Amino acid sequence: MSDTAERVAVVCPSCSPDLETVHEVLKPGGQATVRCTECDHVHKTKIEEETTEEIDVVVSQEGESFTAKADVPVEENLAVGEEFVLETDEAIFVVRITSLEQDQNRRVEESLAPDVETIWTRAVDNVSVNVTIHPNDGRRDNSRSVKVSIPGDYEFVVGETEELADEEFTIDGILVTDDASGYDHDRLDFDGDAVLAKDVKRIYAEDEGSTAWSAW
Repeated sequence: MSDTAERVAVVCPSCSPDLETVHEVLKPGGQATVRCTECDHVHKTKIEEETTEEIDVVVSQEGESFTAKADVPVEENLAVGEEFVLETDEAIFVVRITSLEQDQNRRVEESLAPDVETIWTRAVDNVSVNVTIHPNDGRRDNSRSVKVSIPGDYEFVVGETEELADEEFTIDGILVTDDASGYDHDRLDFDGDAVLAKDVKRIYAEDEGSTAWSAW
């Protein structure tokens, strides 16, 4: 499969007749020849031409930022919290919208694509999660912070023990990011509460790595 081939979302008569899947365009035209990336089935289909708007995208990742461009369908309604795939010359990212900028630097939560000058985002496919670890004797004065790099869809659960980045800790609370949706509270601290890594602002945990503790 060519890395430069055009890809489109259409239904596959073989494996997904009701839902669209990603297809590689083998031969463009009125009746394009496409191949399903899920099952490799080759078939013909009509590809509707979309009118798009090129919009600047600012991506924040690991404390740094870079600018790219995205072709967005003109009828698309953009909103803070939504995620989309951003293709650049260097890599492909999954990003989440954190702000939409219109003319005269106006920031809005929702807008049609033609009215947006810049889409502000953060990368969420791979993220760094801040973890505050406190001693297992209950003291907080010697707590320390570590940073864990992990896929954005990794699930952290309150009450469970994790072994990550040479650390072993049991989660007792999770602070949720401002742009996350689907959570009842900004901080979750009941056993079984689960948060995806990309939605975590900070984890609070108890050290399980050793019985001895020294200040860092």
